[in-house]
Amino acid sequence: MNACLRAVVRKSVSIGLDVVGIRRGYQGMIEGDFVDMDAKSVSNIVQKGGTILKSARSKAFRTVEGRAKAAAHLKDAGIHGLIAIGGDGTLAGASVFYDEYQIPLVGCPGTIDNDLFGTDETIGFDTALNTAIENIDKIRDTADAHDRLFLVEVMGRDTGFIALHCGIGGGAEMVMIPESLTDLDEAKHHIYTLMSSQHRSSIVIVAEGDDTGGATQIANVLKADSAFENIDLRVCILGHTQRGGAPSARDRVLASRLGVAAVDAMMAGHANVMVGIVNNEIVLTPSRNVWSRKKSISYELLGLIQILS
Repeated sequence: MNACLRAVVRKSVSIGLDVVGIRRGYQGMIEGDFVDMDAKSVSNIVQKGGTILKSARSKAFRTVEGRAKAAAHLKDAGIHGLIAIGGDGTLAGASVFYDEYQIPLVGCPGTIDNDLFGTDETIGFDTALNTAIENIDKIRDTADAHDRLFLVEVMGRDTGFIALHCGIGGGAEMVMIPESLTDLDEAKHHIYTLMSSQHRSSIVIVAEGDDTGGATQIANVLKADSAFENIDLRVCILGHTQRGGAPSARDRVLASRLGVAAVDAMMAGHANVMVGIVNNEIVLTPSRNVWSRKKSISYELLGLIQILS
């Protein structure tokens, strides 16, 4: 997000626009927590994770009264357009806000889940993926040394993009994701076959939103089966490690392109849209389509995991 913020500020400054940062997202907008920004204010941030403007969930912005306060603060500050970086919640809120107050707004897709319609990739996904795979590689060393079965849970409450790509990049034997119902009996048979007949370690990647209830729940089911009593089974939940750290080079480039494109879109008169990357080209998608339509995973990749394992 910092790389995107930097691009927005420096592109704006280069064409003579004044830029105001809003701390803590919509909550900061409601409270009038604004800060003037210039090219120097975004120096030395491209390599930093998180966001220098901070972020917050805002229950107040979900209310008519909260959005009215936000609009009043924007008017008082002389702010004539908004660029919002975030996921479906951010863009859904932005769409409602635009409908009510017609303040020009352009969104940039920022979420590690990579689940936004209208873009092939979202800011943060590649970094989260590489963080997860780095940890999976380390877990593999322990698994191999002890012939263990590891259930590794990655983020993905509603979608399995991280799990799916981790499964291929991390050489997992099996992946469980929300988009594909898990047959536990079939999964147990597959895992048992791998562990017992081939005498090797195994890693199963589980998205936190899998219908089975996550890695811990799956482990409990396996441990209750007498066939697994001699199999050394461990659970590792990667959790919020995936949401931090220095962004990858790919994410920095993506975020920079999207930040500049957002300013270009606004200056061209577009409003209530999200900028995205499709087939390596900048595209604009109506904000309503972004949060109301579901982005599909690649079932070809899901099949590829079965072949490679």
